[in-house]
Amino acid sequence: MILPSRIYSISEKAIVIEWEQRIEPRIAGSIRLLQECIYRAQWNGLVELVPSYASLSVFYNPIVVKSQGHLPGETAAEKAEAFILQLLTQTDTTTIQAKPRRVEIPVLYGGAHGPDLSFVAAHCKMTEAEVIDLHSKAIYQVYLLGFVPGFAYLGGMNTLLDTPRKQTPRPNVPAGSVGIAGLQTGIYPMQITGGWQIIGSTTLSLFNPGNTPPAFLQAGDEVCFVPVTSANT
Repeated sequence: MILPSRIYSISEKAIVIEWEQRIEPRIAGSIRLLQECIYRAQWNGLVELVPSYASLSVFYNPIVVKSQGHLPGETAAEKAEAFILQLLTQTDTTTIQAKPRRVEIPVLYGGAHGPDLSFVAAHCKMTEAEVIDLHSKAIYQVYLLGFVPGFAYLGGMNTLLDTPRKQTPRPNVPAGSVGIAGLQTGIYPMQITGGWQIIGSTTLSLFNPGNTPPAFLQAGDEVCFVPVTSANT
């Protein structure tokens, strides 16, 4: 595990555990491992864990945490930080397997489903088939959810596919659209305005408020895109 660079309070109900600020698979793995350690500790007072590219926000019940006499500190934030430091220094992380879930996403590439595939191919100086091949061969990691509910930011795309966002965003990007922006790829969970280059689409539902959790993809998941020729595949 890569140890975080600092821990600090952002409110009376939350602290942030921060690593070096860069997109790095080993840092993402360390965040996922610490999440697993926190869950296994069954810490009384824990409300929610929110991972991002290089940090983990820990939300807790300050009344419950402040009453925990076994933790040093006067405030809930001090006790929460002490709890995290104990986990980091006393847990044998080599015995913990935070194995990611792997999810396959069927994708219809090009045509009406991927109106920007030709632009991406031209920008990257390759054929559309080569773009599809490179995009679907990679194993992506969900670093975080954001932008809109259920939108997963995926890292791990081949650098040869690096393509800038559209200069003018589309007013309506259909739900399920698979896009590229810079060195990232992602899937729009609902119809919204968006500026990513759309190269395909999937029929999978990525966000449903009635589900638990409502977002289909979660931080730490591994994602594979599988080219298909029919929406029923």
